[in-house]
Amino acid sequence: MAMQMIPFPADFSLRVLDLGAGTGLFAAMVAQAYPNATFHLTDISEAMLEVARKRFAGNPRVSFAVQEHLELAEEPEFDLVIFAFSIHHLEHEAKRELLCKIFHALRPGGAFINADQALGATTENEESYESQWFSDVSANGATAEAIHAAKERMRADRNATLADQLAWLEEAGFGEVCCAYARFRFVVYGGRRG
Repeated sequence: MAMQMIPFPADFSLRVLDLGAGTGLFAAMVAQAYPNATFHLTDISEAMLEVARKRFAGNPRVSFAVQEHLELAEEPEFDLVIFAFSIHHLEHEAKRELLCKIFHALRPGGAFINADQALGATTENEESYESQWFSDVSANGATAEAIHAAKERMRADRNATLADQLAWLEEAGFGEVCCAYARFRFVVYGGRRG
């Protein structure tokens, strides 16, 4: 669903920033669909970026930088900023600050797409999300140890409701804000700089 949100023709020479790029999977999907695009991948983990470097080995259209999300320069140089499964690690105020920086890093007409997690709007929603997550990972063969380890990692998550995240986009100045996909905790949303 995230790919369908990209509002540019396939032959467009996109300048893409992948924040929290990890292994570069999202950027690789964009690169396959947009062969003229150039990419700048950032992550706080050198080890994750090393995997991304291997994924893009020999591709001169891709650069990498180890950096914190909030170190983003506020200069309008990107057509597309993508973010996947990373913003939920930030405190809410840092999320808001980052969304403002992303807005300013986009050229006019540029787009931001985020695939991430959202907190349930109510306690009941959140309990339902947790139950569905457990059912999904169990059905996919996750061991009890893997589930326990994932739950331990999730304690550090700072999820926000989808409504809050969309409102923060609008506060940052984004237009055409929408959620293209929501399934329990997992969401894909974005907006554009006018």
